[in-house]
Amino acid sequence: MKKVLIIGAGNGGTALLKLLEKTTMFQIVAVVDINEKACGIKLAKEMNIATGTDWRAFTSEEIDLIIEATGKQEVLDEIRKHCSPNTIVVPGTVAHIMAELVEEKEMLIAKLKSETTRRGLIFNSAHDGMIVVDEFAYITDINNSAAEMIEVDKEEVIGKHILEVIPTSGLPRVLKTKQTEFHQELKLENGKKIITTRIPMIDETGKLFGALAVFKDITELVKLAEEITDLKEMRMMLEAIIHSSEEAISVVDEHGNGILINPAYTRITGLTEEEVIGKPATADIAEGESMHMQVLKTRRPVRGVRMKVGPKNRDVVVNVAPIIVDGVLKGSVGVIHDVSEIQRLTAELNRARQIIRTLEAKYSFADIIGTSEGIKVAIEQAKVAAKTPVTILLRGESGTGKELFAHAIHNASDRKYNKFIRVNCAAIPETLLESELFGYEEGAFSGAKRGGKRGLFEEANNGSIFLDEIGELSANTQAKLLRVLQEGEIVRVGGTKPIPINVRVIAATNVNLEKAIAEGTFREDLYYRLNRMPIYIPPLRARKEDIPALCQHLIQKLNQDYGRNVEGVTSAALDLLLAYDWPGNVRELENVLGRAMIFMKFNEVMIDVHHIPPLDISRADSSPHKNEKETEIRPLEEMVEQYEASIIKQALRKYNNNKTATARALGISIRNLYYKLEKYNIDKNSMQ
Repeated sequence: MKKVLIIGAGNGGTALLKLLEKTTMFQIVAVVDINEKACGIKLAKEMNIATGTDWRAFTSEEIDLIIEATGKQEVLDEIRKHCSPNTIVVPGTVAHIMAELVEEKEMLIAKLKSETTRRGLIFNSAHDGMIVVDEFAYITDINNSAAEMIEVDKEEVIGKHILEVIPTSGLPRVLKTKQTEFHQELKLENGKKIITTRIPMIDETGKLFGALAVFKDITELVKLAEEITDLKEMRMMLEAIIHSSEEAISVVDEHGNGILINPAYTRITGLTEEEVIGKPATADIAEGESMHMQVLKTRRPVRGVRMKVGPKNRDVVVNVAPIIVDGVLKGSVGVIHDVSEIQRLTAELNRARQIIRTLEAKYSFADIIGTSEGIKVAIEQAKVAAKTPVTILLRGESGTGKELFAHAIHNASDRKYNKFIRVNCAAIPETLLESELFGYEEGAFSGAKRGGKRGLFEEANNGSIFLDEIGELSANTQAKLLRVLQEGEIVRVGGTKPIPINVRVIAATNVNLEKAIAEGTFREDLYYRLNRMPIYIPPLRARKEDIPALCQHLIQKLNQDYGRNVEGVTSAALDLLLAYDWPGNVRELENVLGRAMIFMKFNEVMIDVHHIPPLDISRADSSPHKNEKETEIRPLEEMVEQYEASIIKQALRKYNNNKTATARALGISIRNLYYKLEKYNIDKNSMQ
């Protein structure tokens, strides 16, 4: 190892110190400089190398090489005089050249490292995958994106042939053809689809030294394109369905501008696409408010709204619902029904209802609302009675739900799959009631059908028959009913042959039968036959705690009937309802709630006090003479009819809506009373 003495610790000496320290061929004995603070002196001390200000102090040792780094000729001459002939002295100019070369080398190395680092960062941070192979198709480099797409370890694949990693790779072909291949689609073994560009790498002499593949994962793009295609197909399908629908349909965006209508819409309204698409939702309305705009404002559907549309003022009913996607309002869709078509369908429905109205039971015990003690007892009794064939007598005031109980009893019995016949004994004229109940033979009376007619008891065979207002039966009809209950057979009007039947009889009355027996208007033996299983249904005033639940149930029912979306009643309104005695019972409660909903605005969802029609909380005198001085003078016939109607209402209130007692008190027949009730429309409004 050669011993070296460096004289001069400036930039040149420092550079040489750094260079020689890294080699194993030289041992630096000392660094000398007249300036003790020179940078070379400091560096030498850090390296534990001897330092000094006089170079002569170190010439006593056997020095193989002295580097004069001061650049002064006199120093160089002095060194040559004192050194042995075997010591090599390097002049300062040579030392400076060596220092400059060292610095340049270090700068080039640093630049090369920086460039390599920068290129490596770019290569590995690129989103596109990159693979480099040599001229023999062996992988020399691969970036992170490529390794992730191919699902391999970078360190493991470097040095492998490209076909071992990607069997379908086209890089070997590019190495042969030396031709660039742009945007080639390739499917990897893991199922991913890529688009790749392959580039041959050729130096300035034209020699091939490798190839580069740059590729992008298009799996998600392909999937997205397929989804877009599916969405387009779905939209086309939906539009085809909408256009083929016989229902008139219009769709608006979130701003209320039309975006879609179907041919049925044009047929009903008389408006074309050019007059509707892109126009405000009010463009088609001839009379009324835009339900589209209301729905967009409230985000709530509306149903059954009457309005006039189009240039011909077509009378229609509209249903409109909001279109909400992920909680965001996107628009609304409306369906328009031609009222004339609805009227035709309604007439057909009414005819169908007339046919089936006596052939089915619609309600079950689940439809009887209430948790009060009285109603719970009645329900339990009815459930027990339903499991036996016993005759049942439902007692209670008008409007308490006797018919509802009859439906529920039939549906809970083993006869539920057979007919349920409903008969209002007071609604059928006395002369026709017997033939309706028991049927008649051919020629029994003038106008009788050829071949006769089956009665309602025969229709109800193996099922149930509900006889409402049983207290209104005539004495003759009562006798025939008693025979049915005792013998299980009927005899048609005009006939002699008994016809056996198996019918469960459910009777109902709001008449005091015991008093009727005492007055001789009701048979005592029939009473005992009917009263085997009496069930008393309490009036609403005796179970006011059920009113909140009844309100909720009735509002849901009325929502369906009226196409509304009312949610309930306010606490103030509920207090008002609880303060009333409800002489008309549940039927009156339903009537009051229905009237309140009719006069509510469409954006209102709670029934409040001001919606409820006036209730006679104090049960004040309703005499027709009250406020007589304020009565407006009108034609005498009209005022007489008004007075007659008020007297009938007063009598109905006094006798708790018992029509037989009312007719008797007024001195008219029951048939005449029903005629007047219909004439003055008292059935619906008598208790208001």
